[in-house]
Amino acid sequence: MEALLVAVAFLLYFAVRGAVIDRPEVAYRHAVDIIDAQRRLGFFWEDNIQRWSEHKLVLVQAFNLIYFYLHFPLIIVFGIALYCTNRRKYTLMRDAFLASGALALLVYWLYPVAPPRELPALAARFDANAPSYITSFIDTMQVHLGYAYDTQSTRAFVNPYAAMPSLHFGWDLLLGIGLCWWAWGTRFKWIVVPIGIALPISQIFAITITGNHFFLDAMAGAAISLCGFPIAIAMGRYVYPWLSRRIMNLPWPLVRNFFLPNRELKPDVATKLP
Repeated sequence: MEALLVAVAFLLYFAVRGAVIDRPEVAYRHAVDIIDAQRRLGFFWEDNIQRWSEHKLVLVQAFNLIYFYLHFPLIIVFGIALYCTNRRKYTLMRDAFLASGALALLVYWLYPVAPPRELPALAARFDANAPSYITSFIDTMQVHLGYAYDTQSTRAFVNPYAAMPSLHFGWDLLLGIGLCWWAWGTRFKWIVVPIGIALPISQIFAITITGNHFFLDAMAGAAISLCGFPIAIAMGRYVYPWLSRRIMNLPWPLVRNFFLPNRELKPDVATKLP
């Protein structure tokens, strides 16, 4: 079942990616709109942050590694650990991640946004008179880490115009909340809770220093990701009980046993299950 959920999520992602990658000019114009909005609001700092950090190689490399490794690898490890230790919390966190991911996919399709690192190349194609604060961004991961999102080996797995919302920040926020929730009340909380707090804080710097997102992308990512919690709670309270009743009424025992294996056990055995 978990593999099926992941497979469906990836199919949805590739469907949305295919609809977005052929709209580079739209993604560029939307990125410029975000820059203009941040300038009006007084917090367009991304270009200054990159200029300030570009000669601090150790700092830049640290945030390159944070962006690349302290996201999906940690989410996978946390998911496995939570699945093995607390199935109830695992289900809620899994549904929060999947629900927020589905919401983000909808936004990616409706409102593609180019990341800052893509703006110089796109400006050369579509906006020859673009100001320097648009054309001065660099891809620090490609320059300093030797990793590029548009390489042949990774192109199929990356949506180049999915800057808004930033699930890199939003999902690290969910991950931090999940770590604090899992560790609270245990003897490990003094170690795990500070890590859970530090993860989204470090990621907000990583996504901007590396040129992958704007601050508004991070705000949208936080809002979208937190929306996953009420959806996950509603799934547990209403959708799963309703779905279980429908599955139990199916006339095929193999199907019932696949989706609800414990319901097919004898009563005296089922009562002993955790």
